[in-house]
Amino acid sequence: MSATTGPDAPGGRLPARRLIQWPMILWLTLVWAALWGSAAPLILVSGVLVGVVVSLVFPLPPLRAAPRIHPWPLLVLLGRFLVDLVVASAQVVWVTLRPGTPRSAVIEVDLLTESDLVMTFTGQLVSLIPGSVIVEARRSTHTLFLHVLDVTDDRGVDEARKSVLAQEQRVLRAFTSFGDGPGQPTGASTGERS
Repeated sequence: MSATTGPDAPGGRLPARRLIQWPMILWLTLVWAALWGSAAPLILVSGVLVGVVVSLVFPLPPLRAAPRIHPWPLLVLLGRFLVDLVVASAQVVWVTLRPGTPRSAVIEVDLLTESDLVMTFTGQLVSLIPGSVIVEARRSTHTLFLHVLDVTDDRGVDEARKSVLAQEQRVLRAFTSFGDGPGQPTGASTGERS
Protein backbone atom coordinates (compact mmCIF):
# COMPACT_ATOMS: atom_id res chain seq x y z
CA MET A 1 0.00 0.00 0.00
CA SER A 2 1.48 3.35 -0.99
CA ALA A 3 1.82 6.21 1.42
CA THR A 4 -0.74 8.27 -0.48
CA THR A 5 -3.56 5.74 -0.25
CA GLY A 6 -3.15 4.31 3.25
CA PRO A 7 -4.51 5.45 6.58
CA ASP A 8 -1.29 7.42 7.10
CA ALA A 9 -1.89 9.55 4.01
CA PRO A 10 -0.96 13.25 4.25
CA GLY A 11 -3.37 15.08 6.48
CA GLY A 12 -4.48 11.77 8.04
CA ARG A 13 -7.28 11.41 5.48
CA LEU A 14 -8.39 8.19 3.88
CA PRO A 15 -8.97 8.09 0.11
CA ALA A 16 -12.59 8.50 -1.03
CA ARG A 17 -12.85 4.87 -2.14
CA ARG A 18 -12.15 3.75 1.46
CA LEU A 19 -14.60 6.26 2.98
CA ILE A 20 -17.54 4.95 0.97
CA GLN A 21 -18.99 2.02 2.88
CA TRP A 22 -21.57 0.34 0.67
CA PRO A 23 -23.60 -1.34 3.43
CA MET A 24 -24.11 2.07 5.04
CA ILE A 25 -25.07 3.61 1.68
CA LEU A 26 -27.59 0.81 1.11
CA TRP A 27 -29.08 1.47 4.55
CA LEU A 28 -29.22 5.23 3.93
CA THR A 29 -30.90 4.60 0.57
CA LEU A 30 -33.58 2.47 2.25
CA VAL A 31 -34.13 5.17 4.88
CA TRP A 32 -34.33 7.80 2.11
CA ALA A 33 -36.94 5.75 0.23
CA ALA A 34 -38.92 5.25 3.46
CA LEU A 35 -38.87 8.98 4.17
CA TRP A 36 -40.18 9.73 0.67
CA GLY A 37 -42.63 6.83 0.86
CA SER A 38 -41.66 5.60 -2.58
CA ALA A 39 -39.29 3.15 -4.24
CA ALA A 40 -39.34 4.92 -7.61
CA PRO A 41 -36.05 4.72 -9.55
CA LEU A 42 -35.41 8.46 -9.18
CA ILE A 43 -35.88 8.21 -5.40
CA LEU A 44 -33.48 5.25 -5.17
CA VAL A 45 -30.82 6.95 -7.31
CA SER A 46 -31.08 10.15 -5.29
CA GLY A 47 -30.86 8.05 -2.10
CA VAL A 48 -27.60 6.50 -3.30
CA LEU A 49 -26.23 9.97 -4.12
CA VAL A 50 -27.25 11.30 -0.70
CA GLY A 51 -25.64 8.25 0.92
CA VAL A 52 -22.36 8.83 -0.94
CA VAL A 53 -22.33 12.52 0.03
CA VAL A 54 -23.05 11.67 3.67
CA SER A 55 -20.23 9.07 3.63
CA LEU A 56 -17.77 11.62 2.29
CA VAL A 57 -18.84 14.54 4.49
CA PHE A 58 -19.36 12.55 7.71
CA PRO A 59 -16.98 9.57 7.41
CA LEU A 60 -17.20 6.77 9.93
CA PRO A 61 -14.03 5.01 10.99
CA PRO A 62 -13.66 1.78 9.02
CA LEU A 63 -14.04 -1.47 10.91
CA ARG A 64 -10.74 -3.32 11.20
CA ALA A 65 -12.31 -6.73 10.77
CA ALA A 66 -15.68 -8.34 10.73
CA PRO A 67 -16.38 -10.13 14.00
CA ARG A 68 -16.07 -13.89 14.10
CA ILE A 69 -19.12 -15.31 15.81
CA HIS A 70 -18.66 -18.33 18.05
CA PRO A 71 -22.01 -20.12 18.48
CA TRP A 72 -21.56 -21.61 21.95
CA PRO A 73 -20.21 -18.43 23.63
CA LEU A 74 -22.97 -16.48 21.84
CA LEU A 75 -25.59 -18.82 23.35
CA VAL A 76 -23.95 -18.37 26.75
CA LEU A 77 -24.05 -14.58 26.29
CA LEU A 78 -27.73 -14.61 25.31
CA GLY A 79 -28.69 -17.14 27.99
CA ARG A 80 -26.94 -15.21 30.74
CA PHE A 81 -28.52 -11.99 29.49
CA LEU A 82 -32.00 -13.54 29.74
CA VAL A 83 -31.30 -14.87 33.24
CA ASP A 84 -29.96 -11.45 34.34
CA LEU A 85 -33.04 -9.81 32.82
CA VAL A 86 -35.46 -11.98 34.82
CA VAL A 87 -33.49 -11.74 38.09
CA ALA A 88 -32.99 -7.97 37.82
CA SER A 89 -36.68 -7.45 37.01
CA ALA A 90 -37.67 -9.32 40.17
CA GLN A 91 -35.14 -7.30 42.20
CA VAL A 92 -36.48 -3.99 40.86
CA VAL A 93 -40.04 -5.06 41.73
CA TRP A 94 -38.92 -5.94 45.26
CA VAL A 95 -37.07 -2.61 45.66
CA THR A 96 -40.12 -0.61 44.56
CA LEU A 97 -42.55 -2.52 46.81
CA ARG A 98 -40.53 -2.64 50.03
CA PRO A 99 -40.81 0.26 52.45
CA GLY A 100 -38.12 2.93 52.56
CA THR A 101 -36.22 4.85 49.93
CA PRO A 102 -33.86 2.77 47.80
CA ARG A 103 -30.26 3.91 47.63
CA SER A 104 -28.40 4.07 44.37
CA ALA A 105 -24.92 4.88 43.13
CA VAL A 106 -23.10 6.03 40.04
CA ILE A 107 -20.11 3.78 39.47
CA GLU A 108 -17.16 3.93 37.11
CA VAL A 109 -16.08 0.82 35.21
CA ASP A 110 -12.83 0.82 33.23
CA LEU A 111 -13.26 -1.75 30.48
CA LEU A 112 -10.39 -4.12 29.81
CA THR A 113 -10.44 -3.74 26.01
CA GLU A 114 -9.88 -0.74 23.78
CA SER A 115 -12.54 -1.68 21.24
CA ASP A 116 -15.30 0.85 20.63
CA LEU A 117 -17.59 -1.96 19.48
CA VAL A 118 -17.08 -3.90 22.70
CA MET A 119 -17.76 -0.76 24.74
CA THR A 120 -20.94 -0.07 22.77
CA PHE A 121 -22.20 -3.65 22.86
CA THR A 122 -21.40 -4.08 26.55
CA GLY A 123 -23.02 -0.76 27.41
CA GLN A 124 -26.18 -1.66 25.51
CA LEU A 125 -26.50 -5.05 27.19
CA VAL A 126 -25.92 -3.53 30.63
CA SER A 127 -28.49 -0.77 30.02
CA LEU A 128 -31.13 -3.29 28.97
CA ILE A 129 -30.94 -4.95 32.39
CA PRO A 130 -33.46 -3.28 34.76
CA GLY A 131 -31.88 -1.39 37.64
CA SER A 132 -28.85 -0.10 35.76
CA VAL A 133 -28.40 2.49 33.05
CA ILE A 134 -25.34 3.95 31.34
CA VAL A 135 -25.13 7.67 32.10
CA GLU A 136 -21.85 8.26 30.27
CA ALA A 137 -19.49 6.34 28.02
CA ARG A 138 -16.04 7.89 27.80
CA ARG A 139 -14.44 6.71 24.56
CA SER A 140 -11.00 8.20 25.30
CA THR A 141 -10.50 5.93 28.32
CA HIS A 142 -13.04 3.20 27.48
CA THR A 143 -14.86 3.87 30.71
CA LEU A 144 -18.55 3.34 31.41
CA PHE A 145 -20.39 5.26 34.12
CA LEU A 146 -23.51 3.49 35.37
CA HIS A 147 -26.35 4.47 37.62
CA VAL A 148 -27.13 1.35 39.65
CA LEU A 149 -30.24 0.91 41.77
CA ASP A 150 -30.20 -0.46 45.33
CA VAL A 151 -26.50 -0.18 46.10
CA THR A 152 -25.93 0.30 49.82
CA ASP A 153 -22.21 -0.29 50.35
CA ASP A 154 -18.83 -0.87 48.72
CA ARG A 155 -19.62 -4.56 48.30
CA GLY A 156 -22.61 -3.68 46.09
CA VAL A 157 -20.43 -1.35 44.02
CA ASP A 158 -17.84 -4.10 43.53
CA GLU A 159 -20.51 -6.62 42.53
CA ALA A 160 -21.96 -4.21 39.95
CA ARG A 161 -18.48 -3.52 38.54
CA LYS A 162 -17.66 -7.24 38.33
CA SER A 163 -20.97 -7.87 36.59
CA VAL A 164 -20.14 -5.34 33.86
CA LEU A 165 -16.62 -6.74 33.39
CA ALA A 166 -18.03 -10.26 33.17
CA GLN A 167 -20.49 -9.07 30.52
CA GLU A 168 -17.58 -7.56 28.57
CA GLN A 169 -15.72 -10.89 28.68
CA ARG A 170 -18.80 -12.77 27.44
CA VAL A 171 -19.06 -10.33 24.52
CA LEU A 172 -15.39 -10.87 23.70
CA ARG A 173 -15.74 -14.65 23.80
CA ALA A 174 -18.77 -14.54 21.49
CA PHE A 175 -17.17 -12.12 19.02
CA THR A 176 -13.42 -12.64 19.28
CA SER A 177 -12.18 -10.26 16.61
CA PHE A 178 -13.59 -7.35 18.62
CA GLY A 179 -10.72 -7.87 21.04
CA ASP A 180 -7.98 -6.26 18.98
CA GLY A 181 -6.35 -4.50 21.87
CA PRO A 182 -5.30 -5.48 25.37
CA GLY A 183 -7.86 -7.32 27.43
CA GLN A 184 -8.61 -10.08 24.94
CA PRO A 185 -10.21 -12.81 27.03
CA THR A 186 -7.63 -15.18 28.42
CA GLY A 187 -9.79 -17.22 30.76
CA ALA A 188 -8.62 -15.24 33.77
CA SER A 189 -11.05 -13.95 36.36
CA THR A 190 -12.81 -10.75 35.38
CA GLY A 191 -13.25 -9.43 38.88
CA GLU A 192 -9.67 -8.43 39.55
CA ARG A 193 -9.74 -4.97 38.00
CA SER A 194 -11.28 -2.09 39.93
